[in-house]
Amino acid sequence: MVKRLGILTLLFGISLVFSCSEESSSGKETVNKWLSFNEGMQLARQENKPVIIDFYTGWCKWCKVMDKETFANPQVANYLRKNFISIRINAEDRSESLKYRGKKYSPYELTRFFRVQGFPTLAYLDSEGEKIMLIAGFKKPASFLPSLKYVSSGCYKKDVSLAQFVSNGEKCD
Repeated sequence: MVKRLGILTLLFGISLVFSCSEESSSGKETVNKWLSFNEGMQLARQENKPVIIDFYTGWCKWCKVMDKETFANPQVANYLRKNFISIRINAEDRSESLKYRGKKYSPYELTRFFRVQGFPTLAYLDSEGEKIMLIAGFKKPASFLPSLKYVSSGCYKKDVSLAQFVSNGEKCD
């Protein structure tokens, strides 16, 4: 009996180690890499990729829910990693110096410049820093992915609205 209990304990321990290591390795695949504003904008120009800026605050409940449910979603994280440069800005920070269009801003000032009025707010920019659109509020993965596809496909350049893009089955035509 003691031998069986020891073997069962050993097997349980081994399975726990493997399940934890699988979880952590898959977790790495689903984590989006957030860059600082200056670094991200420079990389966007170099890689010719659109930018998404997550304007957040430390007290924002829905920002935390979006981190947990949307940005951690494997499909969302993979799409962001492949198609966007992701930047995160704490909208209340007044200490950093960000460079945008030849001027210097604190994160707080840049948040006001973009006319962010609530949190979370996502700003989509092209690779040169031109604002494409601003979307405020929490988004579930299913409603967030179409906006990512809309921007990465370049449909906004063809005067197709996000609503038209979605109603056309995520096509520009």
